[in-house]
Amino acid sequence: MTEPRPSSSGLLLAIGAYGLWGFLPVYFLLLAPSGPIEIVAWRILLSLVFCGLLIAVMRGSSGVGRLVRDPRILKLSLLAGILIAVNWHVYLYASLNGFIVEAALGYFINPIVTVALGVVLLRERLRPGQWAAVGISIVAVIVLAVGYGELPWISLVLAFSFGFYGYVKNRMGTAVTPVGGLTLETAWLVPIAIAELVWVASLGGGITLGQEGAGHAVLLALAGVVTAVPLLLFAAAARRLPLSVMGFIQYFAPLLQFAFGVFVMNEPMPPERWAGFALVWVALVVLTVEAIRHRRRSRRPQPAPMPETGPVTTV
Repeated sequence: MTEPRPSSSGLLLAIGAYGLWGFLPVYFLLLAPSGPIEIVAWRILLSLVFCGLLIAVMRGSSGVGRLVRDPRILKLSLLAGILIAVNWHVYLYASLNGFIVEAALGYFINPIVTVALGVVLLRERLRPGQWAAVGISIVAVIVLAVGYGELPWISLVLAFSFGFYGYVKNRMGTAVTPVGGLTLETAWLVPIAIAELVWVASLGGGITLGQEGAGHAVLLALAGVVTAVPLLLFAAAARRLPLSVMGFIQYFAPLLQFAFGVFVMNEPMPPERWAGFALVWVALVVLTVEAIRHRRRSRRPQPAPMPETGPVTTV
């Protein structure tokens, strides 16, 4: 099976997906005074509503009816839902508490974590360039731990939760459509979302939806769209672009988040933190270059095998 050739529409779709993900911190900050738990709860519930509307428009082509009859898919979607819920909660906490740069670091190291998970879970053998990237990233985490005074736990939780999420989604197979998968995952999380809203309502401030004006209510009501649209754009782009191109564009989102955290939110970047990020970027360059070279080598036509001959004899 050959990879799709690059297309302008695919490039625009990919940039749209990663661009929207890159600007998520801006959107979440606009939702103040809503807290991270309330935002995640609405994100779950409204994503399910949005997916329901899409399913109604698609008239069954999402395949949800078939998926709910498959016990294996149901179990995997539950696990995927738990992983993405952890990711969303930690990301919201980081975005609303001045750790946007640390969150961006998590998505920078995510490709390297994915490679490492391939070794641990799939018994894959790493090529020398991949080993070098993993080694450099480990040194980077050590340097950043020294700079932070502790392990950058936000980065590591985001990287590993999303890495495991990607692994579970891969195990689900291509038969699970983006809309179908997201519908099942958010459906599993509905009890958690309701419990969180009840808990928030029991606190002094209560639920902010409808209490902070029409503009705030509209922004919060868009949480489902903001969650689902990038995923759908990404799925459409993946069908139109080679993996090598998607691999480059995936750094667009954390780069936007990093720039926003440093240059807009003025988060501190002491020299040791710059050094840690520089090492991560070096590791990503090594990983990307190695992947491109390997892909090019694997696509070269292999020489035809020499015909077998019997033992040479002399007359």
